[in-house]
Amino acid sequence: MRKVELNPTGSMNLLSQQEVSLLKQSSSSPLYQLFRQCALAVLSSGSNTDDVEAILSQHRSFEVEVLQRERGVKLRLINPPDQAFVDGELIQGIREHLFAVLRDILFVAVKYDDTLLRGSSGPEATNLVFDLVRNAQVIDPEEEPCLLVCWGGHSIVGPEYDYTKLVGYRLGLRGMNICTGCGPGAMKGPMKGATIGHAKQRTYRKNYIGLTEPGIIAAEPPNAIVNQLIILPDIEKRLEAFVRLSHGIIIFPGGAGTAEELLYILGVKLDKRNKDQVLPIVLTGPQSAADYFNVLDDFIGATLGPEAQACYEIVIDDPVKVAKIMRAGVASVRDFRKSVGDAYHYNWSINIDESLQLPFEPTHESMGALRLFHDAEQGELAADLRRAFSGIVAGNIKPEAMAAVAKLGPFLLSGEPELMERMDKLLEQFVDQGRMKLPGTAYSPCYRIQTAPAPGG
Repeated sequence: MRKVELNPTGSMNLLSQQEVSLLKQSSSSPLYQLFRQCALAVLSSGSNTDDVEAILSQHRSFEVEVLQRERGVKLRLINPPDQAFVDGELIQGIREHLFAVLRDILFVAVKYDDTLLRGSSGPEATNLVFDLVRNAQVIDPEEEPCLLVCWGGHSIVGPEYDYTKLVGYRLGLRGMNICTGCGPGAMKGPMKGATIGHAKQRTYRKNYIGLTEPGIIAAEPPNAIVNQLIILPDIEKRLEAFVRLSHGIIIFPGGAGTAEELLYILGVKLDKRNKDQVLPIVLTGPQSAADYFNVLDDFIGATLGPEAQACYEIVIDDPVKVAKIMRAGVASVRDFRKSVGDAYHYNWSINIDESLQLPFEPTHESMGALRLFHDAEQGELAADLRRAFSGIVAGNIKPEAMAAVAKLGPFLLSGEPELMERMDKLLEQFVDQGRMKLPGTAYSPCYRIQTAPAPGG
């Protein structure tokens, strides 16, 4: 049996005895299994799988213990994966990620009531997200605006991955920091490219921020470049953190998760209270992804209309143009924030509706109750479309949703014929192009689409 003890790093290296005692208590609670699962995911970084059960089954003897010591807390790893070590020493980046898991899974549970974590909305949710990212020591109030959020799929083909690196490189040359969902594919590529750009400009101390949540991290372990990992309590707080921390958003090709992210930010941008907000959004990919973006743009136009399409710009096969747009956009964000007295490091002034903040639990009942009809208000339709894609993501990779689908069959999504036809076409494209699972993995749809008359129609 292999045992490894680790001293804390980051914000976990200075705790009171009371905090350590509470951490120790929480490590023996039902929350422990979530903590163990996320710790194992971090230690499995680099494994070519998005199957949570496969990772868990390969390491059934793995355990992680929280040890109370006079000077604070330690972690003891029992039978950790060999790939996390080099010559018997734990890789430093993985060590940092492990203590981020301790901080965000156990420490946050000790500090906050579960009702607040799971059910908050409005200013309460916004303040909570701020507290979580501040606790992770990500916010630097002295830094000039330069954080770009990059969204895209974990399962992308070679030319698309190479393109994300080219865009990241051009951003790095312009001194931009990168924030992604922290996993592989389009979440890793921009960071990898940016490291080269930063190195050429001799700007070595840059941030590569990864935002994830417990249900996703096990299927998409953080890539090795991430040097600031934050695990938010749920997908909605993760998405809010992306928006409030960002100074611009770049969207690469992806699957249901990427569609969810695009629908989320469009729901925010279409809110009339945000009509003056400045936040540049670019959809981009290589020439081979042009058809992907045509179908996605067509879907947005047919469901949310030209106003939604006007919220973003599509750039095909031109990394330099993307970087120039973002550099100019970041300057505009800075000017806007200064004019309204908002913080550079956290966008307090942008409004995020409660429908985009309250956690959505994908079940057969909740997925079937989504109102996918054009007679809904624009914001309501965007919110329900976002929930639909969020449920598909859950059915693809989250254990609880996968178990429900295995037991009861696919989630049923229903709505008006034209809308559902376009949604079906978009999802079929994701499946045909292998965007739902990692390459080489067979995909069995966790959803079924049908048409229905509008309520009262």
